[in-house]
This record gives sequence, C-alpha cells and structure tokens, in this order.
Amino acid sequence: MELSELTLRLFGEPARKKKEKEKNMGKRLFVGNLAPETKDEDLQKVFADCGKVLTTQVIKSKFDPAQSRGFGFVEMESETDAKNAVQKVNGAEVNGRKIVVEEAKPMSRDSRPAGGRGGSWGGDHRGGGERPSRGPRW
Repeated sequence: MELSELTLRLFGEPARKKKEKEKNMGKRLFVGNLAPETKDEDLQKVFADCGKVLTTQVIKSKFDPAQSRGFGFVEMESETDAKNAVQKVNGAEVNGRKIVVEEAKPMSRDSRPAGGRGGSWGGDHRGGGERPSRGPRW
C-alpha cells in the first residue's frame, strides 16, 4: 500500500482536496496594492487579455464591505496563462495604482492571526483569572 493510499484511508477526503488545492496554486495569482474601490469586474477586465479567467476575488474590508482590503486573487485556466499574466500585468496601473501580481502561495498555519486567544492573566481565556502580583506600590 502506498503512503498516499494510507493517508486517504486514515484521513479521508481532505487529503485529496489538499493535493488538488496545491496543484491549482500555480494557476492562482495574488494581486496586491489594489485601490479601495477596486471590484472583481475590474480584475476580470485587466486579466482577460492574458487568457481565460476562471475566478476573481477582491478581498473586502469587514468594516466596510464596499471597500477592498488592498489585495485579491485571480484564478486562470492554465499555468501558462497565469505565468503570462504575471509577466504582462505585474506593474500595470489599475484605478490609479500600480498593482503587484505574483503566484499565490498556500497560507501556512504560522501566518494566520491568533484569533484573540491571548491573555496575560491565565485562566481559561474567559476572564476572571487571578491578576498577577505587582509587588509593593512604594
């Protein structure tokens, strides 16, 4: 039995999906330095000359969903289209800004935000932990 078969048997479908996701990373592009008013359609128009665009996604601000966070992703049909797009569109001006285009990298666990799981007073992160002693005041 191969290691990949064993992984699939032990962990089920997610192992297969992870491989597919990594395989598609060559087709997925990161687009940075976007203006706040940039929309998915703007990216679609810019990348259409480079090949068939499967999806575009401008990441929105959670505080104002009408504005972009300054970056997004474009998925091209083939790796050659994606490489062509990086060469042609990197440095192009969109909505008054020179955009940065590069191959997207998978998000690692280390680069994700902690999600508010910190706390300096101990306890079970629900509050009420004992406050550390600061020693005498004077």
